[in-house]
Amino acid sequence: MPDENEREEGAEVTRLYGEPFDSGLALAEEHQLAADLAAAVAVYEELLALAESVEDSPDVRFLRAHLLQNIATVQLDATDLAGAEEANKRSRDLLDDIASAPMGPRGRQLWLEMLLRTLIARADVLRRTGRLDEALACLDEAAVRLPEFEDPDGLRTSELGLNRVHLLMDKGEWGAAEDQASALLSTTPSTAVETVPRLLVALGLICSSTGRFDPAEDYFARAEDRFRAIGDTGAQRTLLAHRAYTAMHRGELDLAERLFAEASAFFEQQRWFGHLAVCEQARAFLAGRRGDAVGAEDLLTASLSRFERLGASIAAADSMLLGAQHAYDRGDIEEMKRLAQGARDVYQEREVYERCAQVDLMLARTLEDNLNRTDHGDHERESVDTALSFALPAALALEAARYDFATAHARSQWLQLADEAMQLVYRLANRRQDQGLLFELAEHRCAGASLALDRTPPAAEPVEEPASVFPSAAMKSYANHEHAEGTMTLGGVAADSAASVGLRVAPPPKVRMSAQSGPGRVALQEFIAAAEFRYRRRIVDEEAVPFWITDDLTSRPVVQVRLADAGDLFMTWTWAGGARGFGTGHGPGTEVDQAVRELSDALPGAGDGAEGMRRAFDSGALAEHGSERRLARTLAEALWPEQLTAQIRQVAERAGRPLVRIQPSPRVAQVPWELLAVDAGTDVRLIDLADVVTTAPASLRPRNPAAPAKAQATGTELDTDAQPVVLVLDPRVPGFRADSPLGSVLGPPGSDPELMALVQARLDAGAVVPSVATPAEAFRRTDLDRDWLSGVLRKGARRLMYVGHVSGAPVEGGQSEDGTLHLSCDAGTVGLAEPLRTHRPLSAKDLLLGSLPLRADGEPGARIWPAPPRVALIGCESGGDLRFAESFGLATAMLHNGAELVTATRWVLPTSFAFHRLAQLPESVRPLSEAIIAVDTAHEHEDPVRSLGQWQREQLDRWRADGRVEHSPLLWAAMTCIVV
Repeated sequence: MPDENEREEGAEVTRLYGEPFDSGLALAEEHQLAADLAAAVAVYEELLALAESVEDSPDVRFLRAHLLQNIATVQLDATDLAGAEEANKRSRDLLDDIASAPMGPRGRQLWLEMLLRTLIARADVLRRTGRLDEALACLDEAAVRLPEFEDPDGLRTSELGLNRVHLLMDKGEWGAAEDQASALLSTTPSTAVETVPRLLVALGLICSSTGRFDPAEDYFARAEDRFRAIGDTGAQRTLLAHRAYTAMHRGELDLAERLFAEASAFFEQQRWFGHLAVCEQARAFLAGRRGDAVGAEDLLTASLSRFERLGASIAAADSMLLGAQHAYDRGDIEEMKRLAQGARDVYQEREVYERCAQVDLMLARTLEDNLNRTDHGDHERESVDTALSFALPAALALEAARYDFATAHARSQWLQLADEAMQLVYRLANRRQDQGLLFELAEHRCAGASLALDRTPPAAEPVEEPASVFPSAAMKSYANHEHAEGTMTLGGVAADSAASVGLRVAPPPKVRMSAQSGPGRVALQEFIAAAEFRYRRRIVDEEAVPFWITDDLTSRPVVQVRLADAGDLFMTWTWAGGARGFGTGHGPGTEVDQAVRELSDALPGAGDGAEGMRRAFDSGALAEHGSERRLARTLAEALWPEQLTAQIRQVAERAGRPLVRIQPSPRVAQVPWELLAVDAGTDVRLIDLADVVTTAPASLRPRNPAAPAKAQATGTELDTDAQPVVLVLDPRVPGFRADSPLGSVLGPPGSDPELMALVQARLDAGAVVPSVATPAEAFRRTDLDRDWLSGVLRKGARRLMYVGHVSGAPVEGGQSEDGTLHLSCDAGTVGLAEPLRTHRPLSAKDLLLGSLPLRADGEPGARIWPAPPRVALIGCESGGDLRFAESFGLATAMLHNGAELVTATRWVLPTSFAFHRLAQLPESVRPLSEAIIAVDTAHEHEDPVRSLGQWQREQLDRWRADGRVEHSPLLWAAMTCIVV
């Protein structure tokens, strides 16, 4: 057996077996890189024939095994799966024959390396032919062998990991695949010149399959550069198909068609029939989209035939599923059923449960389409029920797939893909006129994801496809792999890297449809059970919470309103506190979008800076009474049902002003509900009839309400009333002058008599932190950093008031936890947010995760910064987290950390200076100071919501009376109290 695998200095070929084998191996590799796979196979077969003519010995058998495995690798590239499987089997048999033959340490290592190659290639064949469990077993066997192999640079380890990533992708476990691919990319050495670009391709396919097209293009570009550097022509051309797939799902159909056609021509020329079949499948979808039914059918038939000849069962089933849709489109229902069932049988057998869900969604969509086309008469209810029985479990599983992803951005993009399925469910439920089902849908969707503080990523389960009939080409990525991964659970540096990528979340709690404790019906319980059984995916957490805790709601009537986005806007409401009743509402999506757009045009945008604020004052609807009233009426007509207004009036007449608790959907989270002009003929606003409070998802409800976070942090029970008020008033941000973007909010210390009086009142009433001798010392301090804040909150506080800069996270990024407070922390402070010049902000992610991602002995944020019962965050869009699908921003982080009520803002706030400069108000008029005092007063009141609402009513009355800009809702309607 050869003992040498080193290239001599200046040699043109690697000395391994001697001539003509070494030169032949080098020539075959050149053909392979040039994408001339037939020539490569011919060279290997010629060498194999020569090796078989040599006298038999363990060394010669090893040579034959090497050549056969190389043939198998090239045949895998060419998607000759049967040929690859045969060559791989012969190679393994030869290796097994010589396993016990005498060999030195170096020989043993060469044997182990070849064995790993055969196992990895075998797993690749099994994966491509749909035998996923067998493929996993092969990877596990390779993982067992790997520790015996000397792999100082981790090259084989990374190859093994890449193969595992592709298996996860084929199973539809996108989140787990991304975690492992990202971790591997960060730890794979640069010397792994073949593995690194294929990892980049895998990440690109994952991103494009989950709606993140720009990152996908970036990964593909980086991969192309590396393939070009090593001269891998075939891999470069294969990227054409991946880019075409991305363009297709991005909606750039002409570009996708051109790229697929170019890739198909190359694959056909090279006789890479597996790649060609994938392109034909995609082109069939595109042909169907442009109305070419004949062309689509021809391409689909060709694709299916090729997949069946290759033995690629899952890919063939994908073609059958697409064929089922085409059969339905041409009215051939029996053929549609046959193909759909055939595809589902394959998916079920192979345990690819996300594809099973895909079939069920297609069947539900065809049932809905049939209901729209034909009169089902007395059987309509039965038909709708059947469609729901397919659609709702599949949609639940599709939504739940997001919990596999490590970042909120990835989850938000996935939810956009999942939304079509949930829109179908809501249409069917609305068609059924089933208020009970609509209620349960709203409760489940509004429960919210739970924060997962465990460092270990959740176990991956099958992920649902986007709600498109066309299957994801990434599921069938034929690439040049002979790689697998050693272990499913990452350890060491790789595990830390994967776990710290973002804020992990878990499924929402079960929602009991009874306000009382104890067993009872769980929202959507039959559909959840069906989803978990059919698709082997966890839909809800084991913990159950009541949809609403009403035990203490006896002082006045309360109505809980929840809103859910599903194309249209759906609303549910139910009464408690001495009033009874419930109802549902439905707003057409186009009307809702138009109303929200008009509101957005009236607000100062978070990214628009001074120009956005100027526009809000000069031409924004909230700065002029007539336009504001019209906007308030537009919002009410689109968002608020007249039936609910009538109920509020009736309750108010009998039992006094009710409390309206509103949990908005992300689309309407900036709506100032208090302002809604709920009467067509008068200027009566919702706040005239009721107090309004915003509610956060039930998943934020404390797990142990009897043990608040601050008591857990200190290990003692605290007398809250005896604790101080913590005042963080316009702290000085390191590196930013007073007139800079992160400069002073309230002006020079001591320049505002109203705020000086506020601080003095707090000093007169009891303890204040920080300790100050005069009120002016409370402003523009330089010592109010996160460590100071942690210390004072751990000691206990009854209130926290923050007035200063807040930087909201971009909604399109999906990561509400990136919102930040700007304290006096310098850039050297340890934290999870990126520094700005010489300053590191305190992010919501810090408040939630604490030091868990930073240290092995780290603590969660609730122990480092336990929130007092009442928190005020008076800064720009400090309550903007409810605009996100996952609410983990600053306001909800405070609730998570123990606050019972947080007063925050819905949009960017104008400062008093902005009123002076843009509205020419005299410096003696300070609207922001008045708002701060109102919030402070409310937080000292027994009922802060009622107190703040009373101030807002007073502001509204002044606005109606004189229309002066200092009384404009531009400032005061931004304030809202948030509770769970």
